[in-house]
Amino acid sequence: MDVDKIANAVELKDQKSYEMINGSEAVIRCLLEEEIEVIYGYPGGAIMPIYDALFSFTDKINHVLVRHEQGASHAAEGWARIKNKATVCFATSGPGATNLITGIADAIMDSCPMVCITGQVPRHLLGTDAFQETDVIGITMPVTKWSYQITRAAEIPEVLAKAFFIANSGKPGPVLIDITKNAQIEMAEWKGYKKCTSLRGYHPLPSIDSVSVQKAAELINQAKRPFIIAGHGVLISGAEKALKDVAEKSSIPVCTTLQGLGSFSPEHPLYVGIPGMHGNYGPNILTNECDVLFAIGMRFDDRITGDITRYAKQAKIIHLEIDPCEINKVVKTDIGILGDAKEGLEALLPLLKENQHPEWLQKFRDCDKIEFEKVIKNELNPQTEHLRMGELMNLINIKTKGEAIIVPDVGQHQMFAMRYYNYNKPNSIVTSGGLGTMGFALPASIGAQMAAPERTVVAIIGDGCFQMTLQELGTIWQQNLPVKIVIFNNNFLGMVRQWQQLFFSNRYSQVELQNPNFIDITKGFGIPAEKIEKREDVNDALDRMFAHNGPYLLEFVVEKEANVFPMVPGGAAVSEIILSPAEK
Repeated sequence: MDVDKIANAVELKDQKSYEMINGSEAVIRCLLEEEIEVIYGYPGGAIMPIYDALFSFTDKINHVLVRHEQGASHAAEGWARIKNKATVCFATSGPGATNLITGIADAIMDSCPMVCITGQVPRHLLGTDAFQETDVIGITMPVTKWSYQITRAAEIPEVLAKAFFIANSGKPGPVLIDITKNAQIEMAEWKGYKKCTSLRGYHPLPSIDSVSVQKAAELINQAKRPFIIAGHGVLISGAEKALKDVAEKSSIPVCTTLQGLGSFSPEHPLYVGIPGMHGNYGPNILTNECDVLFAIGMRFDDRITGDITRYAKQAKIIHLEIDPCEINKVVKTDIGILGDAKEGLEALLPLLKENQHPEWLQKFRDCDKIEFEKVIKNELNPQTEHLRMGELMNLINIKTKGEAIIVPDVGQHQMFAMRYYNYNKPNSIVTSGGLGTMGFALPASIGAQMAAPERTVVAIIGDGCFQMTLQELGTIWQQNLPVKIVIFNNNFLGMVRQWQQLFFSNRYSQVELQNPNFIDITKGFGIPAEKIEKREDVNDALDRMFAHNGPYLLEFVVEKEANVFPMVPGGAAVSEIILSPAEK
């Protein structure tokens, strides 16, 4: 046998002939392998080769041309929040990339996965202050799970595979990949695409510690006044049923954070409302009376805790959380369970005893009665000619049977949307919680509607917020998305005005708005619109909006100086919640 012939045959067998493609086509092929359905973006010089490659794949992947790059990142957030997986936004270098930053920062705060791909100047111009060059990696490192700059076409498949794995796994979040123009243009072998399933040193899904779960079960079984706060992590992990099973077995009252709304049915007898600054009276008062506080998939941010030195000091704290950085970061826990919410709850369930806490639950009901008499009754049936945001949200809830996707912007209207809509389905609220980004709702509603075309999507927006991103009406019009847009117009930056009234002696500094004609602007984009000022016109206007099979805008002129209550004043303990200005 000729040894040299055998060696040559083996060598020839290993020398496969790979297709040569440029880096831009590699990007699009990678996105198709990741089953990306939609890209939100805005073209420009440094990313133009990728857009040229996209031209040949428009039958396989949908690109939505937004009117501003910030709209692209918020639209991607809206899509991801409904689908619970990352989609993609594109932007060019320089100002295109920096315009994405607000949406990226918003996504990291609210654990929202997305992959942002930006163009960059050619490799040989890096660091020369070339036209539209910015250090987008340096800028985004603090607000991404991972940022990476690709300078060679051959890197693209492996780096994008890592990007999607990191964005979607563990505690989700945004990833930014910056691709130099030379890497987009140069040729490289296409050796196929392999999805990433693990990375050395990155362990996004910790194993549940059985000892911690056993200790947590013992605390809950002994508790006389247990209390659950369920956060966004319940929805991310799909733990809604597990949460319900745990609560029912031990008869534990459940409240949900703003981002956790929809994780527990508002019709369930164990549901007691929302905690925090503008939450319900009972959950706030009784947080400082419970003996075991079980926090699931939430991070104890300041809007939930108020004065941390006076937060649940009497209680044993159990914290189930996938991010190790969150456990003991704000609140000192007695038992930390590191891991996925669904896995943790399912491990806990068989260790719990059947239990009842009728007297404890009655305390929440008593608080509900107080809040109804002092706050809710007047909000839903106001003794004034002026429209109130609470009554309007209640009517929207009735019209949609609590089954719509509500996309509130940030401010008073956001709090009314939180309080007066029954979120009967998971992933039914898409809002900016951690960063509080004004202008979020209109572009986010684009992504939400495209992610769930079969559902009604209602954007709830204040007059100030609307003027930050109203150009995205053009995107809604061009895509013919049936988003229902509701503006609550009080001619103020309402939440800032409320604080100035209550805590700055009515000194209204730079909060009153002289607004344009929203109806004419909206109609200029080809979208039907109405302005409603009288209560007798509200019902029919809502019916017309919801019956329309395309986008529609209603502007409601609401009471100018109405406030949202209850309220935990800044620096107060949650148990010092007030129900009216007189209590301040």
